[in-house]
Amino acid sequence: MLKRTIQLFIVIAGGTVGYLYMPDLLGLWESTPGLLLSPYTGIFIGAIILFLSTFWLVDYIVNFLRWVEETLVKAPVADLMFGSIGLIIGLLVAFLVNIPLQDIQIQLVSQVIPIFLTVILGYLGFQVGFKRRNEFVNLLSASRKDKRKSADDEDADTLLSIRPKILDTSVIIDGRIADICQTKFLEGTVVIPQFVLEELQHIADSSDVLKRNRGRRGLDVLNRMQKELSIQVQIFEGDFEEISEVDSKLVKLAKRLDGILVTNDFNLNKVCEFQSVEVLNINDLANAVKPVVLPGEELTVHVIKDGKEEKQGVAYLDDGTMIVVEEGKNYIGKTIEVLVTSVLQTSAGRMIFAKPKLLEKAL
Repeated sequence: MLKRTIQLFIVIAGGTVGYLYMPDLLGLWESTPGLLLSPYTGIFIGAIILFLSTFWLVDYIVNFLRWVEETLVKAPVADLMFGSIGLIIGLLVAFLVNIPLQDIQIQLVSQVIPIFLTVILGYLGFQVGFKRRNEFVNLLSASRKDKRKSADDEDADTLLSIRPKILDTSVIIDGRIADICQTKFLEGTVVIPQFVLEELQHIADSSDVLKRNRGRRGLDVLNRMQKELSIQVQIFEGDFEEISEVDSKLVKLAKRLDGILVTNDFNLNKVCEFQSVEVLNINDLANAVKPVVLPGEELTVHVIKDGKEEKQGVAYLDDGTMIVVEEGKNYIGKTIEVLVTSVLQTSAGRMIFAKPKLLEKAL
């Protein structure tokens, strides 16, 4: 349809040019038949000539317009809005500046310079609106906050202070985020970037059974959050074409939206800390709500395997916390009482170090 429309436009443009100039051009030859000097004949000749001469350009024009369309569709709404506002202001300024130039009799000044100014000021207006959109958004937000505060609306101020929560692929596949949202411990809008959805779909279409199941689980979690939970879920349609890594896109998106990144990825957590991006780590939350174990406490554990170091045994609590039992290799397959010696807490999880109570009594 688009290709036919462009071809029709070319034919109309050719016919218009033929109607205006073809009779005068053919009139330069004295032997030209009178029928060819008719403006209506010029319409036909001009349309045919321009159509045939630009036929090879149609595909390039169509591809260019589709590229522009895809770029505009993927661009965030805020970018388009402020870029368009800047473009309109630039064109308005160009129009006002060009009004005095029309009265100048010099052809270069009255005809060429206005076109040049219109293009330059329109471009500058678009660039200023696009590149400084964050400042405009912050200015509008600050203005709204001032108005709300002047009305003593504390509830509205609280809502404005809630930052969006951006989910990454790992936390969606993990699935616990849906349960956390259901308990209403997570406030504000939950943002799902389009590039994260594409990564989930790619994982769900994988030939590897394990990856495919993990991807489908992530998609099921998103459907549950959107349909069954009372939280607001928003899809971010934009993308960062210049960045290939999904983690880097998430960091940049968190900075752009002034949001908080929710993840289970230990390495992404460290990158966000380095770039001053606030992170909510589900593993940290899970570790925080685990029962507190202090050095000197007694536990009853079942040693199931040997540890990395010599003579170590490994056991697990009901919540999955690993217990490293010193001198516990001889107790593999047995249930014993141990004394906690130390606890190591990291974002990757909690590890408890202990030694057999029988060994302590022997000492």
